Amino acid sequence: MSLTVGSPAPAFEAKDQNGNTIKLSDLKGKKVILYFYPKDSTPGCTAQACNLRDNYDALIKAGYVVLGVSSDSAKSHQKFIAKENLPFSLLADEDLKVHDAYGTWVEKSMYGRKYMGTARTTFVINEAGILEEIIEKVDTKNHTSQILK
Repeated sequence: MSLTVGSPAPAFEAKDQNGNTIKLSDLKGKKVILYFYPKDSTPGCTAQACNLRDNYDALIKAGYVVLGVSSDSAKSHQKFIAKENLPFSLLADEDLKVHDAYGTWVEKSMYGRKYMGTARTTFVINEAGILEEIIEKVDTKNHTSQILK
């Protein structure tokens, strides 16, 4: 299933780094940046998270809630948040349910080896729960400018 702009964002429920349950339905009425990234504390993922952190005030001012999603554990997320001083929640999608709902768990290839992993993708969801934008070519160092155009 591939998602398209204008369609309803798939419902999800996942635990954040502190074990709190985050549901898309609880965020109705808010704009949501749901960004999927491969791995905590890796260069590209750190650049992306820090770009969102450095521009967090502008994102909040524009009415956004920022949520990162990876298959890492809550403990890994806690370390990443503490190390990089991230002001937003990271969802621990270890069972890949959120990845599956958004089609971001895909076959990848590196050095000729095929493996399953996260497709770095950002979904911008409007107040009504509709996909407003899908960013598949993420510029990790300038990601906020891709969102706040």
